Amino acid sequence: MVSIKVIAAECGVSVATVSKALNGHSDISEATRQRVTETARRLGYMPNSMARALKTNRTYNIGVLFVDEAQSGLTHEYFAAVLDSFKKEAERRGYDITFINHHIGGKASSYLEHCRYRGVDGVVAACVQFGDPEVVELVQSDLPSVTIDHVFNNRSAVLSDNAEGIRTLVEHLIRLGHRRIAYIHGERHSSVTEKRLASFYKTCADHGIEVPDAYVRPAEYRGVVACAGRTQELLALPTPPTAILYPDDFSSVGGIHVIQEAGLSIPGDISVAGYDGIPLAQVMTPQLTTYRQNTEMLGRQAAVLLIQQIENPRITLPEQQVVSGSLQPGASTAAPRR
Repeated sequence: MVSIKVIAAECGVSVATVSKALNGHSDISEATRQRVTETARRLGYMPNSMARALKTNRTYNIGVLFVDEAQSGLTHEYFAAVLDSFKKEAERRGYDITFINHHIGGKASSYLEHCRYRGVDGVVAACVQFGDPEVVELVQSDLPSVTIDHVFNNRSAVLSDNAEGIRTLVEHLIRLGHRRIAYIHGERHSSVTEKRLASFYKTCADHGIEVPDAYVRPAEYRGVVACAGRTQELLALPTPPTAILYPDDFSSVGGIHVIQEAGLSIPGDISVAGYDGIPLAQVMTPQLTTYRQNTEMLGRQAAVLLIQQIENPRITLPEQQVVSGSLQPGASTAAPRR
C-alpha cells in the first residue's frame, strides 16, 4: 500500500504537510494541497482505516440489527426499502454498514458482543423482537443506537405513524359508505400492531361504528396462508363484512385469492385494502388500495439521528421522530352494494 511517506517524498514536502493536505487543514497553500491530492490519487493512495480509527476514536462503521422471524430476509419489501435508504444516507456521510448477528468466528455471541467485536460506532435496530433481553442489553448500553418502529425509554427512534395510517384507511372506507369493516392484523407482540389496532377501534368508534369481535382476527405480517384462512372465516359469518383491511400488501394476496375463488368480485362484492405501499400493490389486479409508508424518509432519518449521536454525543438528546405516509387509492375499494 502507498503510504503518506511515499507521497511526501514524491511531492518534496514533509509527512505532516501531506497529512494536513489530505485532511483538509487550512494552514497550507491551495497549490500544495492540489499537488498532494493529485499525487495521492495518481499513486492510488487509500487511507488506512485502522490508523484513522486510532486517531479519531471512530471506525466509521455502523451496525445493523435485522432479525426477521419470517425468514424473508432482505426480500421483506418494507424493511428492505427502509434499510436501503438508511444505507444510502450513511454511506453519503462516510460510514460503512455491518450486519450484526449471534456469531463471531463460528462461536455464539450476544448482539452487544458482536458490536464490540466489530467496533461499530453505533447500531440501528429494525424488525427484531424488541423484548428480547439481548436487544434490550444492546439498546441500553453506552453504544449509540436508533430503533425503527419501537420506542425504548430515553433512546432515539424513528416511527412510522401507524395510528394515522389505519385511521386514513378506515376513513377512506367510511367515506365510500362502508360500515361493516373487518381487520386482519399482525402479531400482537408488536407495538406496531397494538397502535394500529387501537387506531382501528377508535376510528370506528369516532364514526359510530360498533365492531363485532368476529370482525377482528389475528394473522402474521406477510402471512399469505394465514390471511387466506382468516378471510375464509370472515366470508363464512352470517353477516360478513363489506370491506377487509389486511396487515400488509403482501399478505392481502392470500385474502384476495380466497375472495375470488368464492366467486365474489373485488370491489363489487367486497372491498380490500393493504398497508405499506410496496410496488406489488400497483401491479395487482385489481390495483390495491393501501397506505404507503415513507420508507425513504424513515431510513434517512434513522441514519441522521444515529450519526448525530456518534459525532456529537455531548449535545445530542434522545429524539423520537414520527414519519407520516399517504393514502394510495386503488381499484380494490368502492361503495358497498349491500
